[in-house]
Amino acid sequence: MVEYVGTRHSRARSRRAARAAEPLARRLDWTLVAAVAGAVAYGLWAIAGITRHDVPGNPNYYLVRQGVYAAVGGLGLVGALLVDPSFYRRYWRALFGGTVGLMALVILAGAATRGSKRWIDLGFFRFQPSEFGKLLFVLALAGFLADRARRIGEPRTTLVAVGLALVPIFLVFVQPDLGTALVYGAALAAILFVAGTPWTHIAALGAGVVVFATAVLWLLPAAGVPVLKPYQVHRLTQFMNPTSDPRGATYNITQSITTVGAGGVHGRGVAGSTQTNLDYLPEHATDFAFASLAEQRGFLGAAFLLCLYLLLVWRGLRIVTLARDHFSALVAGGIVVAFLFQVFVNVGMTMGIAPITGIPLPFVSVGGSSMIANLVAMGVLLAIYARGRERR
Repeated sequence: MVEYVGTRHSRARSRRAARAAEPLARRLDWTLVAAVAGAVAYGLWAIAGITRHDVPGNPNYYLVRQGVYAAVGGLGLVGALLVDPSFYRRYWRALFGGTVGLMALVILAGAATRGSKRWIDLGFFRFQPSEFGKLLFVLALAGFLADRARRIGEPRTTLVAVGLALVPIFLVFVQPDLGTALVYGAALAAILFVAGTPWTHIAALGAGVVVFATAVLWLLPAAGVPVLKPYQVHRLTQFMNPTSDPRGATYNITQSITTVGAGGVHGRGVAGSTQTNLDYLPEHATDFAFASLAEQRGFLGAAFLLCLYLLLVWRGLRIVTLARDHFSALVAGGIVVAFLFQVFVNVGMTMGIAPITGIPLPFVSVGGSSMIANLVAMGVLLAIYARGRERR
């Protein structure tokens, strides 16, 4: 029996060694790779039509820019894939400090656009730190909770985690960038859930969020202490009644709903999409890119994009269950839920079922920071899957 057990253990070690020596490419989730590649390619195709008339004499201006961003993001994905996720766990404090430092730098020295400080201008590239902060936020918070896995049921652990999370959330909120702050909040909720935080703690936090939102939107303004700017309040409340002021506060949502409905089943095509081409729809290549896509490609074209997102989210949730350790599961959960939240809010606001918050549509909305940050996040997901398969 002793010899048999020893032989069995020896064979198990041999199998693990063989698995570790297996090329990284063979341990990838190729379905997820195909979903990401498909979403990026479809987004570039959509942008080619949406922005064709935006720059006179250069119909491919935004397509070329977005293609460059996708190529840079692809390199970032490969780089993230080559990094063992345990590296992030060891240096979660440095990641958290870097996230907070970037957000503070934006407030102190960021470029102001339309009354907001969200970007840092490097001359050759203007990037939005809060987009990259989404991934850094998840990595740092997951590292903190993974180090305290045995104390996850203690109220102190939950309170400290929320306290840490509120620092970057507050710095993003005062830029002001309410939409991205909400994404951070969704990632926090996902990480706490995957970590095994008691339901009583989560319920208490949920009640606190409801009380805070009520105070910010109604109680404090009624007492003469406004927290949000008037346009932010309108965006958060007027979507429930889009016909209340179609020429003013609800103009954007009214035009977006009209644009989505105008596409019908098969779409109007690039040449016939008057809502997009004649600029009736504001921000048609960024915030309302999905509405423009629906007008040009119709229900079928929009549904195809949503199916790609669904496939990506499904594979991401699967990675949560297959992660090799607690930290990797927390990171995967935070990335997937943050991604899903962005898709849901962006698509929802174009159809009038969610408030307008300025959250970009992943892999479609024009913008380098969002494209690169999302691709790097997908690289981290793939790295978690590959190492998890190595363990198994």
